[in-house]
Amino acid sequence: MINDIKADAEKKMQKSLEALHSAFNKIRTGRAHPSILDSVMVNYYGQETPLKQIASVNVEDNRTLMITPWEKNQVPVVEKAIMMSDLGLNPSSNGDIIRVPMPMLTEETRKEMVKQAKADAEHGRVSVRNARRDANTMLKDLLKEKEINEDDERRGEEEVQKLTDKYIADVDKMLKAKEEDLMAV
Repeated sequence: MINDIKADAEKKMQKSLEALHSAFNKIRTGRAHPSILDSVMVNYYGQETPLKQIASVNVEDNRTLMITPWEKNQVPVVEKAIMMSDLGLNPSSNGDIIRVPMPMLTEETRKEMVKQAKADAEHGRVSVRNARRDANTMLKDLLKEKEINEDDERRGEEEVQKLTDKYIADVDKMLKAKEEDLMAV
């Protein structure tokens, strides 16, 4: 029973890390990376569709993404969707393919992005702590129902705390790596 609670808490904490990873991918660095466009939705025959479902996105060089829609008539639609996204990118097309140059980041922009990364990391930490709180609440409920004794509850809480510490350290490691990536010129 305690192992089930611990496994459930670990699964929630792992999902928190995955969500943080996804959030960090949306924060662009000066380099081109296809995951920057993961949040772009394109109006595809009346349906909002993720860009990667209607086009291939590749890295042309260190600072340019190349998007090749599978249908040529979608080129202007994809181009408009990228311009309308809140990513601050300016695509250009030559009829068949769309190139998206990554603008150079100013020092001010880098600092803003680091702030955003820190906020995302804090959300990740809060999410991990919420998973710990939920697990501890379940352990207390089991104690109230006399399904476990106080020693088992305490041991369970200690194990959940160790998990929490591990995942918080992972969040901090991810944040440090993202900060270094953002501040690299």
